[in-house]
Amino acid sequence: MSRNKLLAGFALLGALALTATGCASGDGDGGDAGSGGDEVITVGFAQTGSESGWRSANTESMKEAFSADNGFELVFNAADNDTAAQIAAVRDFINQGVDAIVIAPIVEDGWDDVLQEAADAGIPVVLEDRTVSAPDDLYASWVGLDFKKEGVMAGEWAAETFGDTPTKMVVLEGTTGSAPANDRAAGFDEAVEGTAIEKIDSQTGDFTRDGGKTVMEGFLQKYGADGIDLVYAHNDDMALGAIEAIEAAGAEPGVDIQIVSIDAVKDGMQALVDGKINFIVECNPLLGDLAAGLVKDVLAGEEVEKEVYVEDQTFTQEQAAEVIDSRPY
Repeated sequence: MSRNKLLAGFALLGALALTATGCASGDGDGGDAGSGGDEVITVGFAQTGSESGWRSANTESMKEAFSADNGFELVFNAADNDTAAQIAAVRDFINQGVDAIVIAPIVEDGWDDVLQEAADAGIPVVLEDRTVSAPDDLYASWVGLDFKKEGVMAGEWAAETFGDTPTKMVVLEGTTGSAPANDRAAGFDEAVEGTAIEKIDSQTGDFTRDGGKTVMEGFLQKYGADGIDLVYAHNDDMALGAIEAIEAAGAEPGVDIQIVSIDAVKDGMQALVDGKINFIVECNPLLGDLAAGLVKDVLAGEEVEKEVYVEDQTFTQEQAAEVIDSRPY
């Protein structure tokens, strides 16, 4: 547990360093462990795609951390949210004989076979951001955020804000079957249980701005702006799409319909500052240094924690205004 806290501390320090250097990579966690001096570590990274501002910042963080300057050769693949394509990319990494594989799994299920293939080939796997339902002995470690806790924090704000007032809520879900969508839903529902908040509809927007806009348009056509009090968006991009739909319907986001979201990317934070979103829970995308450090430690034969969590913050409008100019994503 102490190593978890230590790694989380490194992540926060890394984020501060990125702020000062414009996302230039530093030494990161793990130092020279396992690099073998001039020996290059080849890593295959299977990303979900480029569905959101959060994902773009995450990809940039990973590319900076797994750079040639840090002793890596990165083989990158973004699967455009196609699970079959992502699994095929991992199999390709195995066939190439990379030293290690890092995966941000699109969905939780369906990974058992390919992870077993990696294990049989002697290639360690580190999971980044999202989790899988496969046995945990098929991967070396996971680094990311506590998605359920993010949902709980969003739900706690909703419960405190609306109290016992009857509230009609719609939900913009993330990609169906993904860990953040599953856990953020469960955490939020847990936090608002017993309140007067009623979930009248819930549909996936696939974590995209266009998806959030389209789903919100459907909700507005079905219930009208007067029939919706609260939107819970599983990420900022969907919340931003919902804002467009609400404004097009002649209502005022943040006032007529309040919005709570998760991510805290720049555009989302600006919408919070502008009063169009009411509360945001952070999901820090800068996981590259931690992932790279874990890969080096695993290849060096060092024992690593199975789960490495990075702490998230929450933001009100006033808090967002204080930090938005200094944030690196």
